[in-house]
Amino acid sequence: MTTARYRPTWDLALDPLVSCKLCLGEFPLEQMTTITQCQCVFCTLCLKQYVELLIKEGFETAISCPDSACPKRGHLQENEIECMVATEIMQRYRKLQFEKEVLLDPSRTWCPSSTCQAVCQLKESDTALPQLVRCNVCTLEFCSACKASWHPDQDCQENVPITAFLPGESSSFFKPDDDDAPIKRCPKCKVYIERDEGCAQMMCKNCKHAFCWYCLESLDDDFLLIHYDKGPCRNKLGHSRASVIWHRTQVVGIFAGFGLLLLVASPFLLLATPFVLCCKCKCSKGDDDPLPT
Repeated sequence: MTTARYRPTWDLALDPLVSCKLCLGEFPLEQMTTITQCQCVFCTLCLKQYVELLIKEGFETAISCPDSACPKRGHLQENEIECMVATEIMQRYRKLQFEKEVLLDPSRTWCPSSTCQAVCQLKESDTALPQLVRCNVCTLEFCSACKASWHPDQDCQENVPITAFLPGESSSFFKPDDDDAPIKRCPKCKVYIERDEGCAQMMCKNCKHAFCWYCLESLDDDFLLIHYDKGPCRNKLGHSRASVIWHRTQVVGIFAGFGLLLLVASPFLLLATPFVLCCKCKCSKGDDDPLPT
């Protein structure tokens, strides 16, 4: 039989509980983690889940402090991330870092072949004109601007899917209106996106731009998904009619709730306005009065 160890009350007072800003729970100090850059404190379990989620979803490579009101806008260092995540997740994080580095480097680019994905070096040039790039791994020759097969004396074609580089396909271009192409480019940032399942409403992880997979039209302001009620993309969203109606009911309900709240609060705001103005006038009048002598 085991007995609990007795701890005097003064020992308990020396170990205060610390509150976590993420789960709002209170834990002893040994179960908390402090971010070095900003000194914000969170429970280790919450911070670990937060970091793993960002890495798995590939949202960002610079993992910021989870506190939105962090005064120093701190970021987690690589050694801090490595201490709290598994080896395979850390490998993915380093891969995301490298991909971001290549994306921002004007002298490097990715080979567009899905079976290669090597990093190719671009020639130094004072102009931003497209140039021929030859992959040293698979010997593919492609355009540095549109990543399509090299097309001398021809302009780059916009929004052409790179299905030509997929295994088992020919090297010729597919038509730009090929709706079933599994890989397309984001119409805003031109990053390649692969769609293997799901609905036609896409969001680019790189620039957060929402668009239709079939026609590449922007859906940033289409909260009710009216785009799929007419035109060539009619009924091609990929969801049942009932789920679309339920989505629209939720959106309309949110806006109606805000409108109703504003409508109910507006009379009270109108009644409070004279009192606020009166208080401000009294305060300003009191400041203008001369001091008594």
